[in-house]
Amino acid sequence: MKGGVYFDPHAQIVAEHFAVVQAAQAKRQRFPENVVEVMPSEEAALAAAKPAEGLHAGVVAGPSRSSEGFRLYYLVRWLEQGPQ
Repeated sequence: MKGGVYFDPHAQIVAEHFAVVQAAQAKRQRFPENVVEVMPSEEAALAAAKPAEGLHAGVVAGPSRSSEGFRLYYLVRWLEQGPQ
């Protein structure tokens, strides 16, 4: 288990992705899909990041369904300093 998400290597339902995440604080470890934009590469995520505007490059795992039915992404790590 990693970040509250179980990985099934055969199903390929939940995977790690480079992404830009809209986040104001580093306290959160999971994000709804509407604040996560999956990017094709680490370079693309870093290029699209705008920390001054709250857009941060990171690696996320997901999407995963919450018990409430929301699709969530879990933070694996920030690619930059990350939100303070």
